Amino acid sequence: MNPSDPLAKQAALVHALAPRLGAQVIETHISWILLAPALAYKLKKPADFGFLDYRTLRRRQHFCREEVRVNRRAAPSLYLGVARITGDASAPAVDGAGPVLDYAVRMRRFADGALYSERLAAGTLTPQDVDALAAMLAAAHAAAPVSRRAPPGALTPLDRALAALDGAGAVVSPAERQALHGWLAEGARVLAPVRAARRRGSHVRECHGDLHLGNIVDLDGQPAAFDAIEFDAALRWIDVAEDAAFPAMDFAARGRPDYAWRFLNAWLDATGEHAGAGVLRFALAYRALVRAQAEHLRDPRGDTAPAYARAALAWSNPAPPRLVITHGLPGSGKTFQSQKLLERDGAIRVRSDVERKRLFGLGALESSQARGVDIYSGQATAATYERLFSLARTLLGAGFTAVIDAAFLRRSERDAARELARACGARFEILACQAPDAELRRRLAARTRDASEANATVLRHLRTAAEPLAPDEERVALSRAAA
Repeated sequence: MNPSDPLAKQAALVHALAPRLGAQVIETHISWILLAPALAYKLKKPADFGFLDYRTLRRRQHFCREEVRVNRRAAPSLYLGVARITGDASAPAVDGAGPVLDYAVRMRRFADGALYSERLAAGTLTPQDVDALAAMLAAAHAAAPVSRRAPPGALTPLDRALAALDGAGAVVSPAERQALHGWLAEGARVLAPVRAARRRGSHVRECHGDLHLGNIVDLDGQPAAFDAIEFDAALRWIDVAEDAAFPAMDFAARGRPDYAWRFLNAWLDATGEHAGAGVLRFALAYRALVRAQAEHLRDPRGDTAPAYARAALAWSNPAPPRLVITHGLPGSGKTFQSQKLLERDGAIRVRSDVERKRLFGLGALESSQARGVDIYSGQATAATYERLFSLARTLLGAGFTAVIDAAFLRRSERDAARELARACGARFEILACQAPDAELRRRLAARTRDASEANATVLRHLRTAAEPLAPDEERVALSRAAA
């Protein structure tokens, strides 16, 4: 290697610094990382990669500072600041005397095997970890700054997606490439007014931008996102649905679609972002292409890039639409059974208990009685069902199987859902749930930290109002579920 070449000089610097820190050296496409016993130092390669330019010392200093600023929002204990690499190239030091040779992001080193990608591969990632990730990301999105204007010179969503498709071109066939190109172009056209409305409605925020499972770590028992994109604001100031699509896509591509759907539903319950379903669907395919491109650059002969390309094709070719409603009294297991269904079959659920409270500005676990609000009046119930149907219509239109988790005790409510399915060209099914009266009462009495506020009094009232499934409804009912 030419010793006057900037990359060769930095490689020599890194390998001279490593033994002085007692550090292991890891090289990525754009960086060098030195893993010392307690700390990690990340140096940006002095090169122009097309999508970023780190050629000058000043630019590397700037982007080290930006990386710390952007990532401290989600992982303040992980990002410790910017370090100076000083002294002589043959005997460099961190923040020592002499001229500045380069800059590095200084980080706390986390435990080996703590990445979500590693834990998933090891089989130690739990459903509770997935729920914690959804909660962390929902809170981060809620706190993130809002943008109502696109950054200057930003590529359009279609341009970004087609660039990723070009980058993944080596792992898709010409026919697959043509199909993806057409699907992306049509999706971008249809979604253009939706994206504009969502930008006006504060759904575009300063997000992470590269939230695959290798950039999520279990830190002190809680998930933390790191390595957010610092080099291009346009890749970071995005729709929150596009940010959430990345880990969901990655779960599915890595062989855990149940975790993908669990994560998406938990994030959607927390954020109420169901209206962004079209953006989400587009982003799931786009994010898969991004990873296909990145993995092909990392290992052109490996089988990981083709797996992500197959994932992009799958997300762009959804199954025929399907609407499932639940039916049963409070405590009969509707949420439990629909959770199993959505993880098994792949679906997005809207929950009456959650959306009812959202209509009144309440959090899922807030007490309506403590706030002095009657959320169970006839008018409130009608408004809740109207909202559930509207959200389900959006989900079906975006190619998702939609599940409406509500009591649906009256035939008129079930007929309205069946009509919605017919209008959307979706198959209609009823997930009927039941349990003995004593068990219903026991479950309601034992509930804690639950969105539902139904109690024994509500149960008695609803039992008298319930209309059983008619024979024509039994024919579309899934096997009765007793939880």
